[in-house]
Amino acid sequence: MERRIVHLDLDSFFISVERLRDVSLKQQPVIVGGVSDRGVVASCSYEARAFGVHAAMPIKLARQLCPQGIFIRGDYEQYSRYSAMVTQVIESQAPLVEKASIDEHYLDISGMDKFFGCLKWSQELRQKIIKETGLPISFGLSMNKTVSKIATGESKPNGELYVKDGLEKPFLAPLSIKKIPMIGDKTYTLLRNMGIERVRTIQEMPQSVMQQVLGDNGNTIWKKANGIDDTPVVPYRERKSVSSEVTFDKDTNDVEVLKEQLITMIDQLAFDLRKQQQLAATITVKLRYSDFQTHTFQTKVNYTASDHILREKALFLFDKNCNRRVLVRLIGVKLSSLVHGHQQIHLFEDTNEMIALYQAMDKIRSRYGYNALVKGIQAKKDGKT
Repeated sequence: MERRIVHLDLDSFFISVERLRDVSLKQQPVIVGGVSDRGVVASCSYEARAFGVHAAMPIKLARQLCPQGIFIRGDYEQYSRYSAMVTQVIESQAPLVEKASIDEHYLDISGMDKFFGCLKWSQELRQKIIKETGLPISFGLSMNKTVSKIATGESKPNGELYVKDGLEKPFLAPLSIKKIPMIGDKTYTLLRNMGIERVRTIQEMPQSVMQQVLGDNGNTIWKKANGIDDTPVVPYRERKSVSSEVTFDKDTNDVEVLKEQLITMIDQLAFDLRKQQQLAATITVKLRYSDFQTHTFQTKVNYTASDHILREKALFLFDKNCNRRVLVRLIGVKLSSLVHGHQQIHLFEDTNEMIALYQAMDKIRSRYGYNALVKGIQAKKDGKT
């Protein structure tokens, strides 16, 4: 049985969500990301890309390239909600689904040709997603994940592309080597310095040469360039950790500001864990100083999703280790060693009243959003006193 793999990718996902919420943003150069000059671009519209703006670019540079751009601070809660809507539509139709990221999915629909044309089925699924969510989406269809992903990129915006069996190499040959997954900026520069610009050149090279230049990665890149990829569609991928970090607009050594930010991040991450019915056993605090030295500090905890317990541990790590007389540029926190499970009452740490309070707070936030209910320290930080 021939494999049939579909790759679905939402077009400029964050931008599309913002345009659903505000129709005046359509056909405008919209840029989503941190709004301060120290932030980075998370996503940008095709109109903004025409000015040279791209994802991961510093906001300061994006403002210089596109001064007429509309800059929006991202709303990850809304993006997650729309992502879940798309996933729900896909999972209701497809036999095997891998959610690769917030805006892309792989589907294994092998064998469906016996009952329904795979291309027609994929086209109808795409139209169903557009109709039910209002979001533009593109897809690539082929016999493996690599070719389907590249085909999706070639079909954008809001398009579809089917690469038939046996045509993988001719399809890939004229494309830039940057189109191949795994080729980042460093590898691209190395290969370009060798005179390799198009995928065709890699196809014509002996596999041993690529291995000699790039090691095991060279083998993988050579196979991808030749349209070879046996990677399966994995239906579920367990989260290993959740994290959050903030880069300050101005470097600071104000301990109270740093602690307030740390507490805010802990509370948000703990709420996310409880929503996903997960518990954490490791907490890590990250500090990056103005001289760009980055230090991380870690400790174990009993499995928990209680923010007051995690907060206490995080502040302990902070107080014990934040002793350099250097301004802090970034602060972050990560919760890891995750397991599935409902929050348990800890005999010496939680009370029935505390558990009831968490349940009540989570119910309100799940219905009205996280910011519908904030603690006093967060309200003070946000100027809501």
